[in-house]
Amino acid sequence: MKKSGFLEKLFHLSSNNTNTRTEFTAGLTVFMTMLYVLIVVPGMLESAGLPKGPITVAVILMTGIVTIIMGLYSNRPFALAPGLGSVAFLSVTLVLAEGIPWQVGMGMVFISGVLFVLFTVLGLRQLIVRLVPPAIKLSIGAGVGLFIALIGFRNAGLVIASEEANSLQLADIGTPNAILALIGFFIMSVLLARKVRGHLLIGIVIVTLIGIPMGITSIPDSIFSLPESVGPVLFQLDIMEALKISYFPFLLAFFVPDFFSSLGTMLGVAGKGNMLDKDGNLPNIDKPFTVDAGGTILGSLFSVPVMTTYVESAAGVESGGRTGLTAFTTGILFLLTLFITPLIMIIPTEATAPALILVGLTMLSSVRNINFDDVTESLPAFMTIVITIFTFNFGNGIAAGIIIYVLVKGLSGRYKEIHPGMYILVIPLVIYFITLAN
Repeated sequence: MKKSGFLEKLFHLSSNNTNTRTEFTAGLTVFMTMLYVLIVVPGMLESAGLPKGPITVAVILMTGIVTIIMGLYSNRPFALAPGLGSVAFLSVTLVLAEGIPWQVGMGMVFISGVLFVLFTVLGLRQLIVRLVPPAIKLSIGAGVGLFIALIGFRNAGLVIASEEANSLQLADIGTPNAILALIGFFIMSVLLARKVRGHLLIGIVIVTLIGIPMGITSIPDSIFSLPESVGPVLFQLDIMEALKISYFPFLLAFFVPDFFSSLGTMLGVAGKGNMLDKDGNLPNIDKPFTVDAGGTILGSLFSVPVMTTYVESAAGVESGGRTGLTAFTTGILFLLTLFITPLIMIIPTEATAPALILVGLTMLSSVRNINFDDVTESLPAFMTIVITIFTFNFGNGIAAGIIIYVLVKGLSGRYKEIHPGMYILVIPLVIYFITLAN
């Protein structure tokens, strides 16, 4: 017997084998694992010259509003926020290194959003999804999983980047922060092994409480706060200047990685929730693509870089989230932070980092379906995964995997297995990597 009610009719909970309690818990879990966005993104944008107070409010508004729209329109458990890669590219490369005003950078973001919309309306994004070989689609989930795990290890203070060795190294795991993260990891692992529903959320709460006597979780002086005006960052983008031919490589650097990052996240998270069809495609993917594209345009008006689907959405799927009610819940919670920021920000990264590590573990299972006996299938899949991790960008991983797939298949004499559209798709990807090299 099907359940009745407004939320049931809106999100089709019964047909997706879920309920309101599970979806609310999943949305809260995603929210908690994404809280670092409110610290990291405004801080990076402040270094580019944007006023921290107004841009913090803008980031909260865009994250909340676009995520709510995603839940209502696509009925998928995808949460969106400014892509860290785009934020870093704008702040470090464009502004600090190239001396390009951030207003021009936001103009580039706007143009990227328009291109995203055109690609979606014309069906090109959906076509590219169908063109991507099954082996690469299967590897995306594993790549996203390891990417999430790496974020978790870094946020937990368990690994650090060594300039001398030019590699990641084991950090000092004897620090209070690392010890707290390890405690959280074992708590969540035990809860997962015992099949406790909401194990990630329960673990985050427990670790946050344990962090109080350890001096890591800070108790705020007040609970409520009033948001600042977004006036200083509203409608500041410079579109005409961004249209200069000399800026085309920068525009490409915005567009290509974010295009494939969104694709990779959606397929990876959806695969975790068994939402993909037999060919590894996400049904009605044009809806989340439309929200993703429109969100980028809307965000640029508030001086917020490319809005993209976040890998932390997988934490919600791991908690049982299957519908847009998960995303809707996450979005509402982000909007509430406009007024209770001091209370929300007490959750330390050491509490959410173990959750990301465990989510990474659960996403590795997709590789079992890759044919490792055929090197023309396994090599592109392998490169997709490792380049994702080594470059800390799964847009790079997917792009490289596609190029290698075409090269290996073609040079092996198996060019008939390559869809003709793949040859066209490879061209802008090669140009993208050439642009990076220069």
